[in-house]
Amino acid sequence: MKLALLIAAVDPSIGGVMVFGDRGTGKSTAARALAALLPPISVAEGCRYGCSPDQAGTCPDPCISKRARKQPVPFVDMPLGATEDRVLGALDLERALRSGEKAFEPGLLAKAHRGFLYIDEINLLEDHLVDLLLDVAASRENVVEREGLSVRHRASFVLIGSGNPEEGELRPQLLDRFGLSVEVRTPTDIDDRIEIMRRCSAQERDAEGFAEEWQAEETKVLRQIARGQKRLAKLEVPDDVLADAAHLCMAVGADGLRGELTLMRSARALAALRGSKSVRREHLTDVAPLALRHRLRRDVLDETGSTVRIERSISELFG
Repeated sequence: MKLALLIAAVDPSIGGVMVFGDRGTGKSTAARALAALLPPISVAEGCRYGCSPDQAGTCPDPCISKRARKQPVPFVDMPLGATEDRVLGALDLERALRSGEKAFEPGLLAKAHRGFLYIDEINLLEDHLVDLLLDVAASRENVVEREGLSVRHRASFVLIGSGNPEEGELRPQLLDRFGLSVEVRTPTDIDDRIEIMRRCSAQERDAEGFAEEWQAEETKVLRQIARGQKRLAKLEVPDDVLADAAHLCMAVGADGLRGELTLMRSARALAALRGSKSVRREHLTDVAPLALRHRLRRDVLDETGSTVRIERSISELFG
């Protein structure tokens, strides 16, 4: 799960992370922790759409201020009961009634721009809203045509969804459009469970002291992400690695071409995260379970889990 979140932070175009797992396994805690790890971003002063200073004046607001302010990376929690108007944005009724002027009130997508949009229990969210969110996450743009308004604004964010499989699976067509998917299980190692209790107890007793104790580790991760983002644009995926991706997707029976594309982007982001000078087969095989496990056709004759099927195919193809 942590690896998937780091990869998505390096390259948001991968398409978000879907986390299925048992209750109480730290899914939302990990997502929030990652947002807090990232360095503050520069925002044009007075802009409701989170424009960076070099993009000031290009959004529906006249944010032409040359001054910038630093703010934490946005982390927006989307409640299950959110309406489409609240998510996309809608007519500003107060302004319309007061002055008769048609104006747009930005929604949650505008608040999440350049940050994270987190949905807990996403499998309980209405399908049309999930579809809409995935469309915007892929295009990085929100287009609203309603009530006489025509508004278009940037909405580049990392979509993170989490859920408990016992409460229902996400439709395969929607799940396929998430970039990465991970499955989190309750730890079965006694030492791990004891360590979790120790750390939770230490944090509850002295939150500031606990944060100071782990500050060096957090700074290391922050620098790793920042270096990865800089390296990403310089990395090209060699043809032999692209061929490996295509062969692997065919071997596991992944539908469509999203598997290859996500595998390519994820391998490149992992190489950037690790500081590699080129993308190699090992990067591809390391991210393959994350990128492909939710894209496999169901095989009634094969009861093994999707991750096992992927690992078996990797072994058969590459040794």
